[in-house]
Amino acid sequence: MRDAMMGRLADLRFEPTEKRIRVMVGDDVLADTTRAMLVWEPRRVVPSYAVPLDELRGELATDSETTLDADRLLHPGIPFSVHSTPGGSFSVHAGGEQRTAAAFQPADEDLAGYVVLDFKAFQWLEEDELLVSHPRDPYHRIDIRPSSRHVRIELNGEVLAESTRPTLLFETNLPTRFYLPADDMGAVLQPSEKLTYCAYKGEASYWSHPDLPNLAWTYREPLPDVIQIAGLVAFYDDLVDVTVDGVLRERPSTPFARSLLEEFS
Repeated sequence: MRDAMMGRLADLRFEPTEKRIRVMVGDDVLADTTRAMLVWEPRRVVPSYAVPLDELRGELATDSETTLDADRLLHPGIPFSVHSTPGGSFSVHAGGEQRTAAAFQPADEDLAGYVVLDFKAFQWLEEDELLVSHPRDPYHRIDIRPSSRHVRIELNGEVLAESTRPTLLFETNLPTRFYLPADDMGAVLQPSEKLTYCAYKGEASYWSHPDLPNLAWTYREPLPDVIQIAGLVAFYDDLVDVTVDGVLRERPSTPFARSLLEEFS
């Protein structure tokens, strides 16, 4: 999966959007534009927004030399300050504050007059909707289907969950996730304080097992497009054994689960 993704994401890509995009620093507007561009740097999994320089209501100051990464897959956990295409990095001064290395100008001449901004450094609105996590990719798709497959989840031989009424979530570039009713949990998982945010699903809360924290999650109030998974529980298939209709599935490998293991180790 990783090699295929690397191939699809090999080039610098960009395209305009007709959405009104507002970038905020607290109560101050850094940019308000209907001429934004979605930009995918090579090997970066999610896009960033670029805004016209002539609509930027702040000052840019040159940062230290840009960090170029030659071969990694740049998942959302990789900081914005790491880039995979030539260009210049800048700090942004706006609203009486400074955001270090929060702007990037690719050297590509087709992006002249635009600056890419770090999503996590600012607040963002598409039209009047507040965005979370990162800009949404127009080519990213989620399909959710109810199923009668027999799904069993185990950790080191212990059955954590078993269900014949799973909901399957198919998402571009990610493994299939099996969302199970909370009543079908066979092990008592403890709620965690961990929260994460998905641009497509909303806020996720987590569940921990004594042997492995934060191995399952729930979207209690998901975004409207994925309301079918509200209150259901999914596990990192990368970390547990998943048997579907009697067949043990090969464990996938995603950067999210690898990050979790690094935190636990």
